[in-house]
Amino acid sequence: MFNVSVSIPDEVLYDTRLSKTLAVNYARQATALFYYTKLGVSLGYCADIANMPKMDFIRFLSENGISIFNFESEDELKEDIANA
Repeated sequence: MFNVSVSIPDEVLYDTRLSKTLAVNYARQATALFYYTKLGVSLGYCADIANMPKMDFIRFLSENGISIFNFESEDELKEDIANA
């Protein structure tokens, strides 16, 4: 596993009233969100990056307006439903 270090000034934590643990969690979630939406990394790997169970990561995506379903057209959606 590869680790990344991010420096956040103590003043930012103080001003936002974030604990270091919460700041780390937000950084992990933001990284996972970027990897999922911009780089196409799998849902499972991104859930691991965010340190969340897969279902919690799916909820997190939904809360941020991101769907796990990507269909090019309505016909593609109908075909997927028909094959379910």
